[in-house]
Amino acid sequence: MEEVGDAYRELLDAAAGLDAGWGRTVTDPQSRLEGYRWAMSLLSIAQDVFVTADPARPRFVDIVGPYRKFYGDNPDAFYQFAPLDPARGYRVTGRRGDAVYLSITVYGTALDSTGDRVVDTDRIVGIVNDRDLAFDADGRFEILLAPVRPPGHTGAFVELTAETVCAITRDYLADTTTGRRADWHIEPLGDGAGFAANPTGHRLDAGDMSERFRAAARWVRRHGAMFPSTAHVPNTVAEPYPVPTVTRGWAAGDACYASGAFELAENEALVIRGRSPESVFWNLCLWNPFLSTFNYEYRATEPVSLNGTQIVYEPDGSWTIVVAHDDPCRSEWPNWISTAGHRSGILWFRWFLAESLPERPTVELVTL
Repeated sequence: MEEVGDAYRELLDAAAGLDAGWGRTVTDPQSRLEGYRWAMSLLSIAQDVFVTADPARPRFVDIVGPYRKFYGDNPDAFYQFAPLDPARGYRVTGRRGDAVYLSITVYGTALDSTGDRVVDTDRIVGIVNDRDLAFDADGRFEILLAPVRPPGHTGAFVELTAETVCAITRDYLADTTTGRRADWHIEPLGDGAGFAANPTGHRLDAGDMSERFRAAARWVRRHGAMFPSTAHVPNTVAEPYPVPTVTRGWAAGDACYASGAFELAENEALVIRGRSPESVFWNLCLWNPFLSTFNYEYRATEPVSLNGTQIVYEPDGSWTIVVAHDDPCRSEWPNWISTAGHRSGILWFRWFLAESLPERPTVELVTL
């Protein structure tokens, strides 16, 4: 048991060291405070992803939300994680709810941890979105994940490869405060279909538990080295891009993204103009240097994001968004996004199932 205790303390030490570099790179007071909440989110996610996950009897667990902010969370969406064993088969069932977009993406290599090495890329093994699904009158659907397609199955299917490690679900709503999120469930397929046999019981093992703690510690240290992010040029937005098959951060395979940053004095605002292609969902949200959204529980009076259904469009279909510390006058600038007390931050656009690659938004720094 001594080995387990050493591995447990290794994880706690990794978490304790996360704030080592903040004083040198993060000067915004709100962001520095949010860094500590981010550290706690990392630790809780490591618990679910590494310490307790069971690919033989998986469950979907929330990995982001209002109180768990991590790696580019989103105020308009719910994300869930389930571990997978590439030798097994799984049935995923659910109900759509009010989601305007939903998908499940199977990833490989991202959690492959051996020794001191943690692979930091996520290969997209397969993806199924709502356009691939058949829904019944109540919005129910089914997807199979397996190394081979079961005989006679003609529905939605993802072929699991040897590098498969997990599945991430996404459901996006136009209004998460009133809309019904999607329900997701996963269960292993029965024996006799050419898959690995399902265990009938479980006992904790000291060696396995030790490696789980150490894998979680490596993952936490890796994220401590990656963040805070200082890669963005203030008051710019970069060219939009589609997601490749090898990505980072569990990015969606059927989305386009564009990133930028703001840095504003008290009397300044960033005016962003653009035009979005036809898509099932798009939004702009603000992140701190830890890629965590600002607090969106107060968005009714302090909006820190806007999506395509909330935007007031120009007569020609274009839009203008103003990022400012305070409301710049809604009659003149209806699409205001609040900095929520942050002097600086990251801008993040995303478009799902866009008919074309979005145009690059333009930015203008103005004095109010």
